[in-house]
Amino acid sequence: MFIVGILSWWYGAGWMARVFAVKNQLVRTYDYFSIGLLASSLFAPYRQISAGGVKGPVSVILRAFFDRQLSRVIGAVARIILIVIGLVWIVVQVTIGVLSIVGWSMIPFAPLAGFILMISGWVPSWR
Repeated sequence: MFIVGILSWWYGAGWMARVFAVKNQLVRTYDYFSIGLLASSLFAPYRQISAGGVKGPVSVILRAFFDRQLSRVIGAVARIILIVIGLVWIVVQVTIGVLSIVGWSMIPFAPLAGFILMISGWVPSWR
């Protein structure tokens, strides 16, 4: 009865807790990289507080215009790099999460596999 209780927890509540932990890790990573916020402000000026209108001669207006455009390009490049890094890290975490969930289902069979390998006389080679 003890083994049945352990296995019912392992493949029921334990497995769901593992899936929930993987999902929470993905949500935390998405929030950490703020991918949605970075995508929505992709072409916003980068760290430029005074990005409003400028009054004065044409040369000052043109300089401010090109200043803002350069700031937007720098901001877009920085945000795209962060978005790509965040997405790559999420893909890595999804891969590790899927492997851990699949591995979770196989762990109870490890003692049986070890016993079968012991009976068959298999010895690992450490050369």
